[in-house]
Amino acid sequence: MPVITNIADLKRIYERRVPRMFYDYAESGSWTEQTFRENTSDFDQLRLRQRVAVDMTGRSTAAKMIGGDVTMPVALAPVGLTGMQHADGEIKAARAAEAFGVPFTLSTMSICSIEDVAEHTTKPFWFQVYTLKDEDFMRRLFDRARDAGCSAIVITVDLQLMGQRHKDIKNGLSAPPKLTPKSIANMMTKVQWGLGMLGTKRRFFGNIVGHAHGVQDASSLSSWTAEAFDQSLDWAQIAKFREMWGGKFIIKGILDAEDAKAAQKTGADAIIVSNHGGRQLDGALSSIRMLPSILDAVGGDIEVHLDSGIRSGQDVLKALAMGATATHIGRAFVYGLGAMGQQGVTTALEVIHKELDMTMALCGERNVADLSRKNLLIPANFEGAWQD
Repeated sequence: MPVITNIADLKRIYERRVPRMFYDYAESGSWTEQTFRENTSDFDQLRLRQRVAVDMTGRSTAAKMIGGDVTMPVALAPVGLTGMQHADGEIKAARAAEAFGVPFTLSTMSICSIEDVAEHTTKPFWFQVYTLKDEDFMRRLFDRARDAGCSAIVITVDLQLMGQRHKDIKNGLSAPPKLTPKSIANMMTKVQWGLGMLGTKRRFFGNIVGHAHGVQDASSLSSWTAEAFDQSLDWAQIAKFREMWGGKFIIKGILDAEDAKAAQKTGADAIIVSNHGGRQLDGALSSIRMLPSILDAVGGDIEVHLDSGIRSGQDVLKALAMGATATHIGRAFVYGLGAMGQQGVTTALEVIHKELDMTMALCGERNVADLSRKNLLIPANFEGAWQD
């Protein structure tokens, strides 16, 4: 068993063990990948203020996210194709999150279905929904999430059309993977991954195949997906989805103060400041740089979470100190899953928790609720000085 001390250790193992097309799917952004890169590099610009001779005993990272108790304010973000990173990946990630005491969010484009995950877990999880044209499918999707006991819906609003990710196109990304001489040669070197996939029945998009009208196999899925996303989406439609659901409602993909105000008006319980991990609008600012203006816009009347770029417990602390209520991790847990399955996800959470706890202590704080800008050194014009 390798010694894992940080998320980068898991990423190195992940790259060795998972087929290239699925590694590239996770580890890429759209177009030039500028936003993808700056999501992480902008965290490095924020420095920590060390404090000493402070009582560090009795520390707590416990918090609440949309009213629920969590071990730390970190949720597993929705990631499509997670079940291609490791056999039954969504089930394994959900189990790890449940045992650790943090929320797990299942993607609409998951390999394991809502029902699969519910059957193999004991606590409610969150379900992420794309805004699709097929209203009947959307209603049934909400009904299925309700029947599965999902405690919140996370509706993604920044994917009305899909950003171009060059690597996915060149790799012919699909689930199950397309069998070409290149992909077969690569998969033959991933023995552990291959054995896992041979041992599971879950290789298609479990929430779509057999549920969407006319989608019974992989060939019909591709044509459905190409036409599925609703490019006419507006705030009235989002409010309608909230009414359809009727429970805890989170809006993901907010990167502008005006959009944050509009999301707040829908009555959402939380918004997630996110640029889809740099996978949609390349050239947009990082989530952490946009966070302050969005917080100013909503005035503390709604929970403001943040994703995109978090790779450590220190990143979590910086986001919380900047004012975020909570954070979400995607790639960080996927690295762990691809590297070591459920244990890898647990290890990723343990690493982030330890880094958060230790950094909090060295900043002179004993509770995550007490973190604020006083714990940071923020560069002048961190948000950027832009012309009107």
